[in-house]
Amino acid sequence: MSDHSSTSALLLRLAGPLQSWGDRSVFNRRETRPEPTKSGVVGLLAAAAGRPRQAALDDLAGLSLGIRIDQPGTVLRDFHTVSDHRGRPLLSAAVTAKGLQKPTTPAKHTHVTQRFYLQDAVFLAAVEGPYDLITTLEHALRHPAFPLALGRRSCVPTQPLVLGRRTGPLQDVLQQEPWQASRTVRARWGRINDNAAHVDLPATLDDPTGDEDRDDLPLSFAPTSRSYTTRRVRHTYLTVPTGLAPDPTRPPATGGHDPFALLGW
Repeated sequence: MSDHSSTSALLLRLAGPLQSWGDRSVFNRRETRPEPTKSGVVGLLAAAAGRPRQAALDDLAGLSLGIRIDQPGTVLRDFHTVSDHRGRPLLSAAVTAKGLQKPTTPAKHTHVTQRFYLQDAVFLAAVEGPYDLITTLEHALRHPAFPLALGRRSCVPTQPLVLGRRTGPLQDVLQQEPWQASRTVRARWGRINDNAAHVDLPATLDDPTGDEDRDDLPLSFAPTSRSYTTRRVRHTYLTVPTGLAPDPTRPPATGGHDPFALLGW
């Protein structure tokens, strides 16, 4: 029997053609961080659970989060203009107390926008919390109430998204899960590294004693009162199984060129 008073961790594979994880972008320049934000992951969970934007987030924001970068991808800039096909002035990003967009002042008929995305990136996210809540979230992610997205609604995740529940400390859970990079990336890395059994991957974990503040912990997603606070994180590297097997027909690695070998050093 499982101890339902214990904690559990849920592993998510965040991968897709495009992802975008903004934390302080506004107006016409929307940037992305090189890894998922906590607000983005909490938003994903809230959407799966069918929570409206005005719903409380205390339980979801209270989950511990760890992110492992399995495939960093590359940055894509989408540069384009926006206008109303009816010829009307555009609305601004600001909203009224009723949640309606305010008109631009002075009136603008064209916006030049720049939006940044990560393309072909793969992350392993682990959220840790009470067993019952994690179990509920796993079911919600497999049967989402609202469409799921990787930071923006246009960024649809590929499958598998949910890798299942695990037990143990968050860092151990992230370290034990096999490398999630694409087959092509792993094969290319394997040719260079003799299909080594392990690879070192960067990771960021929630840690009250961490050395960096991140201003991406959501307090509310309500359109008229969207707000965030800070959390502390630490950075580390995790030695992760690659799932690769050495080629028995390939000669053993020599350790590379040693310029001092002929001198006997």
